Amino acid sequence: MARNTRNSRDSRGGRRRDNVPREESEIQEKLVHINRVAKVVKGGRRFGFSALVIVGDGKGRVGHGSGKAREVPEAIRKATESAKRTLRRIPLREGRTLHHDVAGRFGAGRVYLRAAPPGTGIIAGGPMRAVFEMLGVSDVVAKSIGSSNPHNMVKATFEALTNCVSPRQVAAKRGKKVGDIVGRRDPSEETREAADG
Repeated sequence: MARNTRNSRDSRGGRRRDNVPREESEIQEKLVHINRVAKVVKGGRRFGFSALVIVGDGKGRVGHGSGKAREVPEAIRKATESAKRTLRRIPLREGRTLHHDVAGRFGAGRVYLRAAPPGTGIIAGGPMRAVFEMLGVSDVVAKSIGSSNPHNMVKATFEALTNCVSPRQVAAKRGKKVGDIVGRRDPSEETREAADG
């Protein structure tokens, strides 16, 4: 049976595409935190829910978003849409870890992220672990040294990840070659230093 790929109208009268782009379908989502919030009105309290969601493709793109609604599924949907709008690409070394150690801060949330050798795994607390899993990082050591509020932790982690730069970016900025930035050490130089030390 052939699938109908024609455009159809959605509930608001706009055009809706039946065939979702493949890039959009590769994106995974992870619910990090859900909170019940109350709004005090004349008749009492009105309860709603706020959700914090991380989305990513596991290949270096990640985003976060939050949403509020009267029902949990609607709050998650809003948060997911918000997260997809904030997707950003983070440079990774060998597709498994960060290029260098980096710190991030947002409000009272402070985090420190360290690159790790193969086989280390993701050593990180709850909200930060979700970010690394969605990003596609397999080896990293992370420490939260500030607020344990999930929103602040996630935003501080994103602040740190935004400050990550690859040797290629640094070389392009300085007008040099990647080899000049990274610099392979000469073995004779290392033996000379060892003899001097």
